[in-house]
Amino acid sequence: MTDSNQPGLFDSNLPPDGDGDANAAITLARYAEQAYLDYAVSVVRGRALPDVGDGQKPVQRRILFAMQAMGLAAGAKPVKSARVVGDVLGKYHPHGDQAAYDAMVRMAQDFSLRYPLIDGQGNFGSRDGDNAAAMRYTEARLTPIAKVLLDELDEGTVDFVPNYDGSQQEPQMLPARLPMMLLNGASGIAVGMATEIPSHNLREVAQTCVALIKNPQLPDSDLHAMIPGPDFAGGGQIITPAADIAQIYGVGRGSLKVRARWQFEEMARGQWQLVITELPPGSSGQKVLEEIEEITNPKVKSGKKSLTPEQSQAKAVMLNLLDAVRDESGKDAAVRLVFEPKTSRVDRDEFVNTLLAQTSMECSSSINLVCIGTDGRPRQKGLRDILVEWVAFRTNTVLRRTRFRLDKVTDRIHVLEGRMLVYLNVDEVIQTIRESDEPRAALMERFKLSERQAEDILEMRLRQLARLEGFKIEQELADKRKDQISLQELLDNPATLKRVLIKEIETDAKQYGDDRRTLIETAERAVLETKVLDEPVTVVVSQKGWLRARQGHGHDAGQFGFKQGDDMYGAFECRTTDTLIAIGDNGRVYSVPVSGLPSARGDGQPVTTMIDLESGTRIVHTIAAASDSRWLLATRGGYGFAAKLSDMMTRQRGGKQFITLEEGDEMLRPVPLFQGATQLALLSAKGKFLVFGLDEVKSLSGGGRGTILMGLDGTDKLDQTVPISARGLRAAGIYRNKQTEDILAGDALAPYVGKRARKGRQLDVRPKAPVVLSPVLG
Repeated sequence: MTDSNQPGLFDSNLPPDGDGDANAAITLARYAEQAYLDYAVSVVRGRALPDVGDGQKPVQRRILFAMQAMGLAAGAKPVKSARVVGDVLGKYHPHGDQAAYDAMVRMAQDFSLRYPLIDGQGNFGSRDGDNAAAMRYTEARLTPIAKVLLDELDEGTVDFVPNYDGSQQEPQMLPARLPMMLLNGASGIAVGMATEIPSHNLREVAQTCVALIKNPQLPDSDLHAMIPGPDFAGGGQIITPAADIAQIYGVGRGSLKVRARWQFEEMARGQWQLVITELPPGSSGQKVLEEIEEITNPKVKSGKKSLTPEQSQAKAVMLNLLDAVRDESGKDAAVRLVFEPKTSRVDRDEFVNTLLAQTSMECSSSINLVCIGTDGRPRQKGLRDILVEWVAFRTNTVLRRTRFRLDKVTDRIHVLEGRMLVYLNVDEVIQTIRESDEPRAALMERFKLSERQAEDILEMRLRQLARLEGFKIEQELADKRKDQISLQELLDNPATLKRVLIKEIETDAKQYGDDRRTLIETAERAVLETKVLDEPVTVVVSQKGWLRARQGHGHDAGQFGFKQGDDMYGAFECRTTDTLIAIGDNGRVYSVPVSGLPSARGDGQPVTTMIDLESGTRIVHTIAAASDSRWLLATRGGYGFAAKLSDMMTRQRGGKQFITLEEGDEMLRPVPLFQGATQLALLSAKGKFLVFGLDEVKSLSGGGRGTILMGLDGTDKLDQTVPISARGLRAAGIYRNKQTEDILAGDALAPYVGKRARKGRQLDVRPKAPVVLSPVLG
């Protein structure tokens, strides 16, 4: 039973942390926060992110270290993967065996890593998504390039730390001779951050490192010229412009457009076929075939009764062009997808463009250069930051290796000097040993030897006292003294150190480097274009959002019928090549091609079936017009701006946010800014009237809230917006029980003319509320 006077876990008056009294309790919130922070740091540093030094995550580093300790070098006989995984788990990585094996498999896949570190024997999976065989069936050993990471481990280059139970020592880092993080890339999701580092070409990266060592102030233009972009394991073509790639590398985050590479094979009787030989990262032959199947044999989406117009259109386009597709990938060709056209008369560019636009043969590849720096902190870095940090890491590694070797050489010289003394005084040394009860102390006192030298002399064999051995000692001593001078020169002279760094990088680049696989060539992104006959059409929109299109212009609006309870919203005279824009009550805009609207013979189709409307929102206004037409978008709160219809267009069915609305504000019906309009007339709900120059209205191509069009008092709202020309405007309404109108132009309009954002003055015309304003046209 607990003492009621003792503080509890949930007591609010407890100290915020455990400082002071070791037994002090903490609040649950504080405990949870600290526990989650510890977990987050563990995931970030212990699992998910690579280190800028050796480019490895902890599990990868432990796998490589364990395999080296097992003697699985490049020329060794491979062993079962289960043995490697068992060693890794038992000694260094106390986590799931499947997770460790998955990491090992990825390091052996030549389609995942640009420079695989493990030579796998057996089924290690395929780029089509096939899993590797179980670890009891596969075998593995290290590849030759793994030496770049492991060769200098026993030369004091890195710190070793105890493993999870203190029974073993493991390296904190591997002494990488090349920046493997850039060469092989990395992908991982931590807590609150993620990384997506693409692979790069070894020769290009090595060349850039050498240039940075020679000139730390290397201009960005030179750096990006040497590393023009990623070099993916599967090849492909990067179509993003060089300036955009340089910008992505500058900030360390962005997205590249990558597409497949192909060739046309000519066949008999003028026939031809398209052959895909390389695919972008993340794509595969199996995935492309599944995408083609989904387009040509689509399934009705959940909640729908039939195929959507987009599905039907995509199916028709594909079937009109494509006759057959097959995957001929195998031993002779890692990727070989063959597409046969319907006829040889199909336009080749259109054929390729359609396939690229509708499949993952053209896709985006994200870049997010997040890694753990040399200071141990995870951070997003630019390409220059990564290279500079790695050069500093490599410089420090070489300095540590040099000091280690110098200590070894100095110790050996010390031992050889003792042996030379023995060789010169062999009789006296033997006599001293024979006559002394403590020979080590006697030798140290008689010949002024160190304990290290005396111990070495006592362990010498008699054969080493031969005359020939004396010559060997003398020769080795001379060689070691030369080595000592050169190593000391390396530590004392930065120029010498730079030459060694450059020589080693260039040697590795020559031995392990290869040609670039990924082509970098700017090209336009593939877009599926449907040929539409350019014809005049009238788009009829009902108040409840039903859409239909009738051929031609000049129709009587009164002849259109609607469902019971519905009525006319508007009839837009446009062309089949134009676009209809639907505006939601949250300011989001959606695009619908006019060519895809149903015929006016029926009631049409609701706009909500043609877009993916956000939950809890509704469509309040629509526009159908040419893409270069300008429109005024205003709200009842008095804000507004001008924009082209093309600014509001989007390819996404889910639309895009375009108009910023304050809470409780509403959109007014958009009005066209016709050619010749010079002023904007505004009327509030309480009858305040203001006219100002149209040039004061701000144009926002990216959307937004706009600027204040009219100042409003209290609960007053903006009611009407009318662009007008020099002909003025028409104010229509009821006067003495009759429909009448006044024309305001010139001097009659002058009293209301002011500046934007003013409150205006009360409108004084014969027609009374509700007054409807409209421009006087020609």
